[in-house]
Amino acid sequence: MSVRFEEVAVGQELPPFARAVTRDDVKTYADASGDQNPLHQDDVVARAAGFPRVVAHGMYTMGTLASWLVDWLGDPSALLRMKVHFRAPVFVDESIECGGRVRSLDPNARTAVLDVWVRVQRDDGVEWPIRKSEAEVRLA
Repeated sequence: MSVRFEEVAVGQELPPFARAVTRDDVKTYADASGDQNPLHQDDVVARAAGFPRVVAHGMYTMGTLASWLVDWLGDPSALLRMKVHFRAPVFVDESIECGGRVRSLDPNARTAVLDVWVRVQRDDGVEWPIRKSEAEVRLA
């Protein structure tokens, strides 16, 4: 079922979604995308580059955000565009949380602009791998 225009309001929070980032997920993404950079597969290489362990692809993180939006919308064609800012890496074995808020509504076009983000809780606080980003969606 698709989200109806009448069901959303400016300022409304979208239901959050959390996902564990596994080594298998990152490997599957590497195989599907063709990006076999060892930074995304080898802990030794990742540590040599200054990271604690394997880094998930930025597009994997964005893809998780897009998938969550499509699940919420109920219609893949309702996601019209996304504009994201990558701000921090995501590491294997972390849990990321996708979230969003309705910024504006266009009743004539039956569209909404959403502020969207991905965050991860780390020992030293919250990091925002994707922040100050937006999606435009069409509502039923």
